[in-house]
Amino acid sequence: MTTTTSDQGRPPYPPFTAETAQIKVKAAQDSWNTRDPSKVKMGYTPDSIWRNRDTFLQGRDEIQAFLTKKWQREQGYRLRKELFAFTDDKIAVQFWYEWHDEAGQWWRTYGLEDWTFAPDGLMRKRQMSGNDVRIADADRWFAHGVDVNQVDISEKHW
Repeated sequence: MTTTTSDQGRPPYPPFTAETAQIKVKAAQDSWNTRDPSKVKMGYTPDSIWRNRDTFLQGRDEIQAFLTKKWQREQGYRLRKELFAFTDDKIAVQFWYEWHDEAGQWWRTYGLEDWTFAPDGLMRKRQMSGNDVRIADADRWFAHGVDVNQVDISEKHW
């Protein structure tokens, strides 16, 4: 597996510390909140391996196609990621995101991801497990204009 792309590396680089792992998590959050698949895919190695729920992908082209379809379906998408654990080249995150479907029904997705990084700081493996919960508009945390990092998410949702 090719895992180095020296001209496209992305700091911080492994091995991670608590500080650099946190920076990596929030950079990923910010990238995904752009909802720009061509931008998001550049955080991954050219041959990155993904499992997203029951979908298995490999490579940036498949990642971009997947994200394009995802964000067509998941409208109004707003995401928050928080560091869960880390080691030298791995990071685990807990996340929540909200979105609505074509009918206007709002959903909150709760999940966990584990990431493995190449030496150049690009993610070479991503695994995601998540559950979708129907919510009322009044129950949304990440309404338009809200800073997702400032929302107080209670322990019952962790």
